[in-house]
Amino acid sequence: MLKEFQEFISKGNVMDLAVGVIIGASFGTIVKSLVDDVIMPIVGAVFGGLDFNNYFLPLSLDNNATTLADAKAHGAVLAYGSFITAVLNFLILAFIIFLMVKAVNNLRKRLEREKPVAPAAPPPADIALLTEIRDLLARR
Repeated sequence: MLKEFQEFISKGNVMDLAVGVIIGASFGTIVKSLVDDVIMPIVGAVFGGLDFNNYFLPLSLDNNATTLADAKAHGAVLAYGSFITAVLNFLILAFIIFLMVKAVNNLRKRLEREKPVAPAAPPPADIALLTEIRDLLARR
């Protein structure tokens, strides 16, 4: 069983998947920073100082907090602003991945077009001889 596990883990696909997961997690952190630190402040400035992270609905009547952190300290809240931010993170990440995949596909197409077409290999001698015999018989 240990040997089978060693063969499984040493296959290229498993290692590629592991690298992809690690890079994906790092990429997710970059996108989160892009949304939280660059895009959302711009959106907030355009719409008059909106901060989606502090949009919440308290689920208890005695919760009068003005920030999400204070509201969570006083009880349960429905933090829909955080959800909006998460959805924006996803949409931006999906769009960036779409652009990356599109670029790779275009590069592959261009490389396929530029690849020289190898001339067809001549048929083996026996096939050429049989073809010649067939042509001679067809002329009779």
